[in-house]
Amino acid sequence: MEMRFLDKIEDNVAVRMWAETIWREKGDSLAEGYVSELWDFTRISVIQNDLQEMKEIWDQWDDETKQLFYCDYGDLPYRLSVKVDKHLFRALAQFWNPAYSCFIFGKVDLVPTVEEYTTLLRCPKIQVAARIQQKGDSKCIFWKSLRDLVLVHPDVKKRVDVFALGIYGLVILPKSLGHIDEAVSDLFDRLSKGVTPIPAILAETFRSLSACRRAGEGRFIGCTQLLLELVATPRRDDITEEKCMTILQNLQEDDVEWKAPWMVPDEIRYRCGDFDWVPLLGIWGAVGYTLLLVLRQYRSRQFIPATQGLAQCEFSYKDENYKRKIREISNAWKKVHRMKRFTVGAMTTPEYYGWWSKRVNDNIPGLREDCVQSIEEYLQVAPSELEIIK
Repeated sequence: MEMRFLDKIEDNVAVRMWAETIWREKGDSLAEGYVSELWDFTRISVIQNDLQEMKEIWDQWDDETKQLFYCDYGDLPYRLSVKVDKHLFRALAQFWNPAYSCFIFGKVDLVPTVEEYTTLLRCPKIQVAARIQQKGDSKCIFWKSLRDLVLVHPDVKKRVDVFALGIYGLVILPKSLGHIDEAVSDLFDRLSKGVTPIPAILAETFRSLSACRRAGEGRFIGCTQLLLELVATPRRDDITEEKCMTILQNLQEDDVEWKAPWMVPDEIRYRCGDFDWVPLLGIWGAVGYTLLLVLRQYRSRQFIPATQGLAQCEFSYKDENYKRKIREISNAWKKVHRMKRFTVGAMTTPEYYGWWSKRVNDNIPGLREDCVQSIEEYLQVAPSELEIIK
């Protein structure tokens, strides 16, 4: 049965009054006086799958086959050629704030949005049957078995579909090196029923960043290329992590580019059901994020968002009672609240500016606005080279 959304569209001013009232009544996502328990510096691994084989397969295809791929899956192969700047990404990870599910660069909040990811990825429709093998606690498809299908299958459409699954498993959601997690293939089965993968990709991106920041180390499970495409900073091979951090810390509003100006929505979903934000279901867990925190990305008036309890929305599908939580989120999405976008450029309200100034920032202690230590002093003790976490 087709799901029907009970959309409620409200005026920007009404939503602003609601959000600030909720904030005054319930408080922020962090208690007053909260002291961050995060590591001062996160040693994050961006080790990736070897994509050379996939590049060679793509280069060998004729124009007709490539056109068939483009029609069904957009420009996914472009991800294979995006050079990953490890220094920039490792610097980027230091600014992720798990309490608010967003990046905090100086006085700029930034987070990937559904609209931005939609412009970079198409929603695939594919069902693939392949040999499954056990790897650790999860079942995986060995890439080499998919590669053989891509090379020898007589049906061109099937070769295209399997190749697209390989990109999603090795590049977009690369959980196990050299393997495609079974959950990724299950996502493809659901896509054939009209389910978009974008919320799941966003959810796993947020969850992986938060897990690495809390632990102080770890391997990023997500599409590194997508995140780097959203960061408007100069890229050179000789730039160091310290220089990247300085650039990011000093970002101004005018430095942040909207990657999809043709997709700026007239209406913005800002809450679902009883959640005061937007909960996202990934393929390995769930997380919530507050679109009202980054209204400036939508070229709208920025005001105080409702964030209390946001962290409690994050959980893994291995946690206790996760099925009940999934049902709650699924039911919440049956009632989506939207607001009309108020186009006033990057204007902020005085209330928001005051809230931002007093907000507890659990990013790197040396980068806090109220900290005496300067960015230059902090970078003198930050490691210049980060080892790969095996």
